[in-house]
Amino acid sequence: MLRVGLSGGIGSGKSTVSARLAELGAVVVDADAVAREVVAAGTPGLGEIVDRFGAGMLTPDGTLDRPALGQVVFDDPQARQDLERITHPRIRARSAELFAAAPGDAVVVHDIPLLVELDLVADYALTVIVDVDAAERERRLVQLRGMPSAQARARIAAQADDAARAAAADVLLDNRGTVAELLPRVDALWHDRLVPFERGLRAGVPSRRPERLSIVDPDPDWPHRARRLLARVRTALGESVLRADHIGSTSVPGLPAKDVIDLQVVVADLGVLDDPTIRTALARVGLLVADGGWFDHGHPAVAAGAHRPTLPKRMVKTADPAQVVHCHVRPVGSQAWELALLFRDWMSAEVDERAAYVELKLRHLSAGTSASDYAQQKEPWFASAFERAQDWAVATGWSLSPGPTPPREA
Repeated sequence: MLRVGLSGGIGSGKSTVSARLAELGAVVVDADAVAREVVAAGTPGLGEIVDRFGAGMLTPDGTLDRPALGQVVFDDPQARQDLERITHPRIRARSAELFAAAPGDAVVVHDIPLLVELDLVADYALTVIVDVDAAERERRLVQLRGMPSAQARARIAAQADDAARAAAADVLLDNRGTVAELLPRVDALWHDRLVPFERGLRAGVPSRRPERLSIVDPDPDWPHRARRLLARVRTALGESVLRADHIGSTSVPGLPAKDVIDLQVVVADLGVLDDPTIRTALARVGLLVADGGWFDHGHPAVAAGAHRPTLPKRMVKTADPAQVVHCHVRPVGSQAWELALLFRDWMSAEVDERAAYVELKLRHLSAGTSASDYAQQKEPWFASAFERAQDWAVATGWSLSPGPTPPREA
C-alpha cells in the first residue's frame, strides 16, 4: 500500500481534503477520530486521564470533557506531556491496526494534525500539507467557527509555522481560495500522483528520468526534498546507515542541474539491501531497490595506480511519478563515496569551476545529448576535474565532515 501523511494548520481545510480523498477511494485513518476512540467512555485511556487530572475532566454522562482538559494542558508543558504519555501509545497502536486492515493495493491517507510537530515525515511515502497562510486561517477560525481572535492566534501560534510545514511537504496543496477551487487540485493529486505512485510501488517499478536531457535552474526546494528522502532512507535502513548525504548537482547551491535528487548512503555491506525486512521497510516509505549490476568507476587521480577500478554499489529509487531519485548505496570500503562528497564541497566552494561545469552541461544540452549518454560523455571532464578537486582538498585542508545525525528512535 501507499502510505500518505496529510496535515495542515488549524483552519486550513484539511478535513475537506481528507473527505475528498475518501470519496475518490483512499482509506483514511483520522488521527483525531482515533484520539477520541482511545479515550471514549469506559476505556482504560479515559481511566488514566481521570487518575492523573481528576474527575473534573468528565462530563455528567461520563465522557471526556475535552474543552476542560484542553484548558488544563494548553499552558502547562508537564500536564501536556503527561497527557501524551497516556494517549500517544494508544493512538499509535490503534492507528497501526487500521493501517494493517487496509487492502494491499490501498492508498492509505493518515489525516494527522501534528505530523510536522511530531517530526513524522519519515513515516510516510509522501506528505501532503494543506497550505493556507496564518492570517487567512485566523480569519476562518473567527468568522466560520466563532472563535475569539486572541484564542485563534494562540491556537495557531502553538502549532508549527508555515515555513516548517512547507519544508515538510512533498505536496503543498493550495487552499487559500474556495472549496470549488480546491477540489480539482485534490482530484489531480489523486489521479496524477497518488494512484500511479501506489501502482508503481506495488509493481516494483521505480520512476525514471525522461530520455531527453533537461537542465533546469536551481530549485530552492531541492535541499528540502533531499532531507525528506534521507530521513525516509535512514528510517528504513536503521543502524545499517553509517552516513547519508545529499550529493550531485542538486546539492551544490546555485548550480543548474537535471531535476534528479542524488543521495548517498554508506553501509558496511551492500547485502543489507537483500534483506526482505529492509526491502519491506523501504517500500513502506515509497522506495525500491533497483535491479541491475550497478558500479562506479574509480578515478586514477585518486586511486592507487593508473587504472580505473570498478567499484560495486546498489541503487534505491522511488516509485513517485513526480520525482526522480537516485540513492547510491556504497560500501564503506569504496573510494566512490568520499569522491562524491569531495566533488560536492569543491564545486560549492569554487565559483570558476562551477561556471565551467555549467558550460559543459549546457553544451551537451544544445548538442542534443540523451540523458542516457550524458553521464558517460562527461567522464573525460570528470577525470581532470577530480585531479583539481584533489589539489583543492590538499590546499584547503578539506576533510570529510561528520555525517548527519543517526535515525531517530521509534
